[in-house]
Amino acid sequence: MSQAQHMDTIRHCTLRPKNPLKLLSRQEVAGLAASDKDTMGLFRNCALAILNTDSQEDDAAQVFAAFADFSIEVIPQSRGLTLEIYNAPAQAFVGGEMIRGIHAHLFSALRDIVYTDFIVNEASELDFDSSEGITDAVFRILRNAEIVRGDVQPNMVVCWGGHSIPRHEYDYSKEVGYRLGLCGLDIITGCGIGAMKGPMKGAAVGHAKQQIKTGRYIGISEPGIIASESPNAIVNELSIMPDIEKRLEAFVRLAHSIIIFPGGVGTIEEILYLLSILMHPQNQHSIPLILAGPRSCQSYFDELENFLVSTLGEQVKDYYQIMIGQPETVAAQAQKNVTRVHLARQEKQEAYYFNWPLFIDHCLQQPFIPNHANMARLALHANQPGHQLAANMRAAFSGIVAGNVKAFGQQQIAKHGPYTLSGDKQVLTAMETLLRNLVRDKRMKIVKQGEHYSPCYTLHTHR
Repeated sequence: MSQAQHMDTIRHCTLRPKNPLKLLSRQEVAGLAASDKDTMGLFRNCALAILNTDSQEDDAAQVFAAFADFSIEVIPQSRGLTLEIYNAPAQAFVGGEMIRGIHAHLFSALRDIVYTDFIVNEASELDFDSSEGITDAVFRILRNAEIVRGDVQPNMVVCWGGHSIPRHEYDYSKEVGYRLGLCGLDIITGCGIGAMKGPMKGAAVGHAKQQIKTGRYIGISEPGIIASESPNAIVNELSIMPDIEKRLEAFVRLAHSIIIFPGGVGTIEEILYLLSILMHPQNQHSIPLILAGPRSCQSYFDELENFLVSTLGEQVKDYYQIMIGQPETVAAQAQKNVTRVHLARQEKQEAYYFNWPLFIDHCLQQPFIPNHANMARLALHANQPGHQLAANMRAAFSGIVAGNVKAFGQQQIAKHGPYTLSGDKQVLTAMETLLRNLVRDKRMKIVKQGEHYSPCYTLHTHR
């Protein structure tokens, strides 16, 4: 790698993959040279986010603006390819060399984006129109990334939670991760900081104490969110899924147990997505779910449960377990969950590495575009099955996430003003109360003007 440094950026460097034969086929490399501007723009944005790893900046627009002169070019060669990078964030380098983990993540993003683009647009091998086709696509992308592997027995605990959280909540998530690591369990998160980094960092120490050298710290992201949740330094396996829906499906099909720590709107979106699946009549408690946090978060979970019961009914309590404090107990329960899932799949002769039988409604698999028309037409009323209301509320919270931190959503709000969400009083009152609580607790990124918050949404109750 050659490089020249200027101020807080590296003016130029050249990178080569560590394992070119394993990265891309020659046909894929050739196809990359002819990729359209959208594909290369997507890779450029993901690459910038990866080079910005461990930054505390969580506003995608500010990241892109700060490094507006950043560029990356893919140069096909007979032996594979090289990357020519200009004006990269200097924090991705040490001693004049790119940090190895960041180097690996960069080529992981290239692998996933090129692979997906190639097999969809060139080879026409993926079907994104049918539910079965989407699940097959998720599996193939994960298999190509070697996250789905047949040579190891997976023990996967998915950890979700906020990326901007107080120190004591981060320390709690790290302690839970440490206990999970001592149990020999591997961690999957959204790969960012906060409650995504804590469990991985803790598990790394737990694995080290148990002399486990094959610990897996899997980060799964997508292009729309990666700039605001850049991969943390612990991630040793990274996959960039095409969109948020495929990212969420990857999580739940890989998981043997799920732990959700306190977070903001994005965490609520994930909870509603998962509850929509668990509450569907075709699924029967197929993924054990734990909601966990330190004792200081008792009120957070009380308010969250009030919201869930007010909108989805008392029966929603059957689909999760709330555990306050006692990180060792949380980890012990997660280990029991993993063991129980393994035994159930063994009895039914099902794969450990991918939850094929799990039913995911097509409405949860199709990308939700957070424009004003789609947000306004969401059915937010209690007169529908619980799993369907959960799916619709999940879309509403997804739109709020987009309006808060994603470039597309921010552009929509700047052009057309706040989104309008309509529904019955019961549902919208519960949503408004929860959102206000998140703002009060500083769990939601909203632009502050003077002493007044300016949310990216308005709520309109049907008469």
